[in-house]
Amino acid sequence: MQCFVYASRRKPDTYLWLAERDNFSVLPEPLRGMLGVLRFALELPLDEQRRLPREDARQVLAHLRERGWHLQLPPEHALAAANHPGYGTTLPDAP
Repeated sequence: MQCFVYASRRKPDTYLWLAERDNFSVLPEPLRGMLGVLRFALELPLDEQRRLPREDARQVLAHLRERGWHLQLPPEHALAAANHPGYGTTLPDAP
């Protein structure tokens, strides 16, 4: 399957895979708003045997076939800091 990958300018290391080039109409509106402006990154043929650096090709293909899109989020270690309860809080002043 030929697929098309777009990078979110608003969310670093977040990529949107589409089954059809520039077919953003398949995206839920909240997702479109979250991603903001998208920049075309690449076009590639994808099959189940293809090795991808951070995604499982079978899962990407399943999402593309079922809904026409797949969202690739940043690696877990980057998200772990943001999900930590103390993230974004101000540190107390040292005595």
